[in-house]
Amino acid sequence: MKAKIVSEFLGTAFLVMIVLGSGIMGQNLFPGQVGLALLANSLATGAGLFVLIQCLGPISGAHINPVVSLVEMLWGQIDRKLVVGYILAQMAGAYLGVILTHVIFQLPVFQLSEIERLGSHLLLSEVIATFGLICTIALAGKKHVEFAPMSVAAYITSAYWFTSSTSFANPAVTFARNFTNSFGGMAINHYLPFVAAQLLGAIVAWVVLRAIPQT
Repeated sequence: MKAKIVSEFLGTAFLVMIVLGSGIMGQNLFPGQVGLALLANSLATGAGLFVLIQCLGPISGAHINPVVSLVEMLWGQIDRKLVVGYILAQMAGAYLGVILTHVIFQLPVFQLSEIERLGSHLLLSEVIATFGLICTIALAGKKHVEFAPMSVAAYITSAYWFTSSTSFANPAVTFARNFTNSFGGMAINHYLPFVAAQLLGAIVAWVVLRAIPQT
């Protein structure tokens, strides 16, 4: 169990560093060119996510996302005690990730984001993004489990572009974004609505997937 918790902690920390660090680097390299910065951000996130899932999957399942852990519990894959440990590790790892990102880019370590992300369209976007993520995780590896890491990574890369919210789809990473004023930041007062949307998307996916015959 200890190895699984450590895996989720380190995996989420690295995921946050990948997401936020590549956003900062993209913004530094392409000032004023948001599209190019987002392209760099999405490609780095997809590549990094593939590596994390490939490496940590055999240890903890590489959830690195509280909604994934919750749905795995609903599917009976892990017990409640482990879910609590996973979520605590994911949230702590996410915060460490944002702190380390600030340190390596020589930014103020402790920040509160002032970046506004308002609108019902963004919340609907998060419902859709999370729904798609859960469905990808559940269905991608049914026939060929070795393709699951690439499928999830490819989905997240594409979701950066086809969702108006740029697909946060992860309460732990969303939490980390509250503590940075960089490219990927989000004001803390938007956290609960975004997480509610993510949970809704995950639950809808779980309900839909239950209706699909298991073969």
